[in-house]
Amino acid sequence: MQWIEAKVTIVADDENLAVELVSDIFQNLGTSGVVVDDPHMEPVEGWGSDAVPRPQQPAVTGYLPADGRLETRRAELERALADLARNQGLRFAIAYQTLDEQDWAESWKAFFHPQAITARLVVKPTWREYTPTPGQQVIEIDPGMAFGTGTHPTTAMCVQLLENHLQAGDSVLDVGTGSGILLIAAAKLGAGRLNGVDSDPIAVAIARENLDLNAIPKEEAELRCGHLVDTVAERFDVVVANILADVIVELLDQVPAVLAPGGRFICSGIIQGRREEVLHKMAACGLHLIESLERDEWVALAGQCNP
Repeated sequence: MQWIEAKVTIVADDENLAVELVSDIFQNLGTSGVVVDDPHMEPVEGWGSDAVPRPQQPAVTGYLPADGRLETRRAELERALADLARNQGLRFAIAYQTLDEQDWAESWKAFFHPQAITARLVVKPTWREYTPTPGQQVIEIDPGMAFGTGTHPTTAMCVQLLENHLQAGDSVLDVGTGSGILLIAAAKLGAGRLNGVDSDPIAVAIARENLDLNAIPKEEAELRCGHLVDTVAERFDVVVANILADVIVELLDQVPAVLAPGGRFICSGIIQGRREEVLHKMAACGLHLIESLERDEWVALAGQCNP
């Protein structure tokens, strides 16, 4: 199958807000994930000798299937971007490129190196070598088309909050599991029952492969397709969601039904300008803030409900 790579390069005063808004457009088009070019990105371990050059401008890249709906999706994308430029005062340029599925699955690998995301956990792509230091645990991962490598600040902060608030044996629900990295991190931090849900069946398949890579038994981790928690009937000690702010606000209406008494809700993918909006919604849903992290203008929040 062929795919169309749509790369939107952005010029804006508030680059993080612009990136989130463009990412929202791709999500509304039904894309399973986006790639964000961040010119300010700096890996914890520094750049390897074989690293690709740092991007010069912020950009968001989404992938559209080259099927019968392609022209409609392209028109919708361009119309939404034009509206965004008019209403938000940003400028953009869009470039299209045709990719075979193999090209899509392989082209981003040059960007992905082992990275320590907390003091205890290192994310390592399957095609690179890394020797952990004493006390470190390695998350083996092949993100495939689901993205979510752990190198983005939102993912790293979610993992840090899991490390800070997960208790041994806790059950964990990951909403929008993507590559499965948060479930794997939870398992390595001592979680018990694991459950992941994603609207994209490709993401669910890749998450299963990554759980297998990390020797997490199938009977301990259930993965399913679904919109947010519509298909979830159980309650969990920890619910984690690294998704966009608009989706988190929607999800929060359903969190009380899937969070155990005294449970913790961890979320990220929130720009600083939306922090108070999400906090207000958390409070309205019976969650009080227990920790907040900020990195590169992104925010991650941990809240807890009453026992």
